[in-house]
Amino acid sequence: MPVYNFKKMHPVPTAPELIDIVLMRTQRKTPTVVHPGYKITRIRSFYMRKIRFTQQTIQERLTLILTEFPRLNDIHPFYADLCNTLYDRDHYKLALGQLNTARSLIDGIARDMLRMVKYGDSLYRCKCLKRAALGRMCTILKRQKSSLAYLEQVRKHMSRLPALDPQTRTLLLCGLPNVGKSSFMNKITRANVDVQPYAFTTKSLFVGHCDYRYLRWQVIDTPGILDHSLEERNTIEMQAITALAHLTCSVLYFVDISEQCGYTLEQQVSLFQSIQPLFANKELIVVINKIDAQPWDTLESSKRTLIEDMLEKCPSKCTLLHMSNVSEEGVSQVKNTACDLLLASRVDARVAGNKVNHVMNRLQVFTPTPRDNAVREAYIPESVQQRREQEQHTAQQQDDDDDAFLSQSHKQKKKRLGPKRTSNLGYAPKVSDDDDDDEDMGTKLKTARDLMWENGGPGVWAPDYREDYDLKEDEWKFDA
Repeated sequence: MPVYNFKKMHPVPTAPELIDIVLMRTQRKTPTVVHPGYKITRIRSFYMRKIRFTQQTIQERLTLILTEFPRLNDIHPFYADLCNTLYDRDHYKLALGQLNTARSLIDGIARDMLRMVKYGDSLYRCKCLKRAALGRMCTILKRQKSSLAYLEQVRKHMSRLPALDPQTRTLLLCGLPNVGKSSFMNKITRANVDVQPYAFTTKSLFVGHCDYRYLRWQVIDTPGILDHSLEERNTIEMQAITALAHLTCSVLYFVDISEQCGYTLEQQVSLFQSIQPLFANKELIVVINKIDAQPWDTLESSKRTLIEDMLEKCPSKCTLLHMSNVSEEGVSQVKNTACDLLLASRVDARVAGNKVNHVMNRLQVFTPTPRDNAVREAYIPESVQQRREQEQHTAQQQDDDDDAFLSQSHKQKKKRLGPKRTSNLGYAPKVSDDDDDDEDMGTKLKTARDLMWENGGPGVWAPDYREDYDLKEDEWKFDA
């Protein structure tokens, strides 16, 4: 199931703006000059082209609006019910239906007028038919003023809806207002939901994301729900009810045992029992929040018994956890437990599905068992052993050749350097001053650059130019 993103929808123009767009485009894209002296066929084609182009432009604009707005029967039930809650399904379908009818009427007007212009006998009559066609088209567009304005407001609101995936791993936070849902979401995700010390700070669905076990998790913060009948709930509360009804998720029901939210513990338990049918087939976790203000151990026995009875009467499996957003005690435990429970349920659902049987029929697992107690060592064929010996012999011969080559090059280098200097007093060491033992051991010779940095750097190190002296005897170079 794709992630729905309604931010890409184009703005819906008002009726006057749409009429101006259509007429101005017709004026720019079609010829503008015609004379009475033209042949009647040319005059007819001139005005027929204008009518046809106007009809095509209107059809393109209306078709773009109709295709960009989602069809409630084709999208996920969560989004379908959410649109019904926010915009009224009947009003939404009626507005789109009126635009579709207007498109059909304009096509019929263009078809009839083109048939009449085809038999026009003068320029004046063809011009009057063209004006009548464009006027009737614009009149139909003017009648769609309310529908276009309503769809533009719907588009603006839909562009602000959270882009959530109804099929991904989801944690849903619910409960009475001001019990700590938004604060918990800010703790475990990178979202920045507004938190205030009064009820209904959160008026719409907010989506955040967190990571657990190298997986991306979707966290949804819902508005607070009050304990009254479904008919009395407003649009803000119905968003939370819609999310609970349609999303496969792990539900975290928050309970404020300190009663700082403005609602007693009995009211919170009553709300839990009233929306309990929405928890079916979901992983349910009851989160005892604000234990920094009222620890669970020091809670009155009657209130503790009330919560325990609520959990026992719950038909679905329920987990009880404690946490505090202020001291952050138990926050990670609540998040990890909710994610683990949802992962386990998703795995069980896939195993119980029909697809697993088709995959299991293709798999065969063999477990070898020893047939006797005999010890069988690894067997290496003779051809493999001969090849290994040949490779070792070739490698040894290559090493000998390399040693011989290095020895010969060392002798040639000593011959090239000439006699060894007798005095280095007042001169910097040279590359060739290394001991013969170091060269025999294969150590790396120092370059002039290395010697320069070892002896003070540029401007301090003086290279020894005596080796380049042109004297009669080479032994005289290093006498001084």
